[in-house]
Amino acid sequence: MPDDDRSAEPDAETVTATVTVDVKGEDVHELALEDVSSGGSEATYADLLAAVGLSPHEVTVLVDGRPVPEDQPVAVDRVTVLRLIKGG
Repeated sequence: MPDDDRSAEPDAETVTATVTVDVKGEDVHELALEDVSSGGSEATYADLLAAVGLSPHEVTVLVDGRPVPEDQPVAVDRVTVLRLIKGG
């Protein structure tokens, strides 16, 4: 019998929050927030964009169909990204 009587469930600290980034008409990305946050602070919507190779100047981020500021901390588990300019 093991000396350790801890549950097999992970601690809240070890669970990684993930966000689905749906770039409309292109790809869907699953990102771990801890991997995209800049400088140890909370991940922002701009961090999500950078992680998928997009700039805030070319897209808008939507949460529940409404635009959100790119400098705000990510507070949801799914975002939609719409390109403002495409093609050449």
